[in-house]
Amino acid sequence: MSTRVANRRIRLLLAIFVLAFGVAFLRAAWLQGVRAASFGRLASNQHSEEVTIPAARGTLYDRGGVQLAIGEQATTVYADPRTVTDPRSEAATVAKIMRLDENEVYALLADRTRGFVYVARKADSALAGKLARKGLPGLGFYHEEQRFYPQFNLAAQVLGYAGVDNKGLAGLELSLNKQLAGTPGRERIVKDASGQAIDTITSRTERDGQDVYLTLDHTLQSNAQAVLRDTVRKWHAKSATAIVLDPATGAVRAMAVAPGFDANDYPKVWRVFQRNRAVTDTYEPGSTFKLVTVAGALSTTRFTLPYSIQVADRVVHDAEPRGTETMTVAHILSHSSNVGAITLAQKLGQRRLARWIKRFGFGKLTGIDFPGESQGIVLPEERWSGSSIGNIPIGQGIAVTPIQMASAYAAIANRGLWVQPHLVDHVGDGASKVPGRRRIVTQWVARQIMAMLKNVVAEGTGTLAEVPGYQVAGKTGTAAKPDAQGGYSDSRYVASFVGIVPASRPRLVILVSVDEPRGAIWGGVVAAPAFSQIAKFGLQYLDGGIQPDAASTSTP
Repeated sequence: MSTRVANRRIRLLLAIFVLAFGVAFLRAAWLQGVRAASFGRLASNQHSEEVTIPAARGTLYDRGGVQLAIGEQATTVYADPRTVTDPRSEAATVAKIMRLDENEVYALLADRTRGFVYVARKADSALAGKLARKGLPGLGFYHEEQRFYPQFNLAAQVLGYAGVDNKGLAGLELSLNKQLAGTPGRERIVKDASGQAIDTITSRTERDGQDVYLTLDHTLQSNAQAVLRDTVRKWHAKSATAIVLDPATGAVRAMAVAPGFDANDYPKVWRVFQRNRAVTDTYEPGSTFKLVTVAGALSTTRFTLPYSIQVADRVVHDAEPRGTETMTVAHILSHSSNVGAITLAQKLGQRRLARWIKRFGFGKLTGIDFPGESQGIVLPEERWSGSSIGNIPIGQGIAVTPIQMASAYAAIANRGLWVQPHLVDHVGDGASKVPGRRRIVTQWVARQIMAMLKNVVAEGTGTLAEVPGYQVAGKTGTAAKPDAQGGYSDSRYVASFVGIVPASRPRLVILVSVDEPRGAIWGGVVAAPAFSQIAKFGLQYLDGGIQPDAASTSTP
């Protein structure tokens, strides 16, 4: 071999070494300069790990301390597929113990592109403990709290739901999430070279959520739900709503919707059934709205009323055929005269009637502490047509929520003073909530209306709302539902009754609304008996039995 060839090969080999060294040098510089932080974190994580410690969610109680929503201990099973030695064998063991699908578990454990997978979230702690004792490589366990509703279907639409991450997703669980959730803590777990934990350092201690006490009474709530179930079944109705309200304090003692469901199954329930219709849904109230018209035009003046009355382009008549009669305001209300209510509204005038509607709180939120409240539908006065004065005074062409209507009647029961309805009594060790108050009518007007409402039950359209031994004041409502053509249906109705007991010393205001009953449509026939059942139970239950106030008592 010539010297020239040998030198050429030496130079080529030297160039290769220089190039390799340059590449290695650049790689090292890149790793140290660009990737240093990420590799530092990786090395750190191999020797330590930051862990979030969830805070316990607060408990929801009824007003007597009965648990409505609690946290139960559960165990989450997770895996690092990259450290699982035999995915098929481990999947079979996990599936058998945890009662899972083996193929689904295998797909998780065999996916080595992932460093963390959930095998079973918030699983039964006893089963997870049995699996942990197997010592399978790659599996990990940590304790979590699972939300549980021990009263099952009690107030399900009101309580709402907390999801798998223990965050409120609906109802009071959502609106009270900040108070209930608390603040999670953090810990750093120090590991040895083999990855085993050798020490735990707490960097922030978790702070558990606060307990919340509601105004609901679980006994009254349970009874109201049972009565609604029977009412819906009897009349083959689409749904029904009931509210039991303390008129003096605004505290909601019961808020029931039928059909109901188990609160633990909330995510699986059809969304239509999840709604708390007492707060979120509106309906045309029919004759129960005559309260507003009468309050605005209250007097002892007598009116000569024909059976029907012409208003703009429509003719309005009373529900029951009759001849021309002379009626007082009291008779107009007790016999639910449409013609009489319109006559009163015409005397009031459009502007004053619109002001009274606003004064009673229709068309705006009550401010109840529940998410998604509807403000109802009230046409602005400037958009009233010539016939509006003929339908709005009798509860048509206006939509209200059940809680708005119950609150309006509660104001009359409370001597004309409106009190903001509320579901939360207090949070933690805090004081009870002080609701807003405002006067709607004078005490004199409230007394006059109460006397008229008593006549509705004594001799008018609400006789089936009677409660033996007690004076009852209330009003029936029967409203045809709007149809798609812009008119009103002749087959779909909302039957309702709003009542006050005992009328001499009001303790409860109860609203019952039944959507699309069949076989009968009248509020006095469909809703009034349900009111009577709820009222009778409540009067016997509260304070060990509220003293009867009727002049004479009859046997039930």
